[in-house]
Amino acid sequence: MDAIKCSDTLAVSIHRVRNSDLNEHRTVYGGRILELIDGQASVAAMRVARTTVATAAMDEIQFLRPFDLQDSMCMEAYVTGFGKRSIEVFAKIIGEHLMTGERFLGFYCFMTFVILDPEKQMPFNKLIPETEEQKMLMATYSQRVKQRQIQRQKQQEILPHISNAKPW
Repeated sequence: MDAIKCSDTLAVSIHRVRNSDLNEHRTVYGGRILELIDGQASVAAMRVARTTVATAAMDEIQFLRPFDLQDSMCMEAYVTGFGKRSIEVFAKIIGEHLMTGERFLGFYCFMTFVILDPEKQMPFNKLIPETEEQKMLMATYSQRVKQRQIQRQKQQEILPHISNAKPW
């Protein structure tokens, strides 16, 4: 097993906001943002797993500033931690107003992916941060893992009470 740098998992793409992305407020629909970022983050996860992964969770979802028709959305995603079969990916979207060049942080979240094949595990044993952002996010990875464990325990208490009976 070897180490891998966060930067080796980095997936970057730019999306030009189009009319089809907009909601009734003339800003990018939140569901569209989640769709785009899920695809971006899956690339980062597969760069470390090198096998098929599936989205297991999204958390700390923050819509900080809306994206408008004259904006582009630069999506960045990279791995910030992993276990034997799970991978945490940090994803953010930097907006750029194309008429002025103004850049802004519009969205970020953490996503958890899992390796689907039960026979496969993470091929790396260490993740190496390089930037200040990566160092800070990796330093707080274990705290997020503990929070997710607490959330899963709470979920186990709630799930038996959620009905799937027909309401109609």
